[in-house]
Amino acid sequence: MKDGNGKVKEYNSKGKLKFDGEYLNGKRNGKGKEYNGYTGKLKFEGEYIKGERNGKGKEYDDYDDDGTLQFEGEYLNGQKNGKGKEYYYNGKLEFEDEYLYGHQLKGKNYRNKKVEYEGEYLYGKKWNGKGYDENGNIIYELINGNGKVKEYYDNGNLAFEGTYLNGKRNGKGKEYWIDGELEFEGEYLNGNRKGKRKEYNDNLEFQDEKRIKKNRFITKTKQNCSKKVGNISLIWRYFSLAQLIVAIIVLLATSIYLIYLN
Repeated sequence: MKDGNGKVKEYNSKGKLKFDGEYLNGKRNGKGKEYNGYTGKLKFEGEYIKGERNGKGKEYDDYDDDGTLQFEGEYLNGQKNGKGKEYYYNGKLEFEDEYLYGHQLKGKNYRNKKVEYEGEYLYGKKWNGKGYDENGNIIYELINGNGKVKEYYDNGNLAFEGTYLNGKRNGKGKEYWIDGELEFEGEYLNGNRKGKRKEYNDNLEFQDEKRIKKNRFITKTKQNCSKKVGNISLIWRYFSLAQLIVAIIVLLATSIYLIYLN
């Protein structure tokens, strides 16, 4: 690079590559690539103007071994702006159409390659539009963020059904585990669970607030691992590093005491 212009490679404090591309007047300008300074995975490639993402670009999952594409489209002053597409973790299309200042503006949401919602958004929230089932039938309509809504997991199972007010969950509703079993039924206020409610574990057993939090952690662990995960793997997740160290110290102290007694 000469006088702040030309090809450049940037590195973090640990010597890992974080940017590879072109500079103009000491700033990123032209084509370039950004990398995760810890995993070394590609996280963005595209165009820059005056140090910020401007023009066309692509974002990737920089922790996934496969580097799955997460977004491709247009940027303005570092934010998604204009035409673009978002993808699920499995590579299937999730959303396509227009963005404004980093938020979805209008377009289509997909589930298993079929339109789930089509319409307008307000700061990323569904606002004016229609929701569809897997057969293309209209199952709800939002007007100014209000109406009855159904939301789904990307595997097609129902995730939520209830009422929206100003683009958020308000009033009565139900949430479901990813396998389709009931997780929660009760009332919402401004998107949060409030008032009377019932919460269930993944065996449809009623749980109080304290126990449901513990169960939710277990269920997420099951979803993120194969069904063949053994008891040892599940137990391991309950312990932090500090707890493990304390357990080892106690075990060693007990062993030394027993040896002394003998």
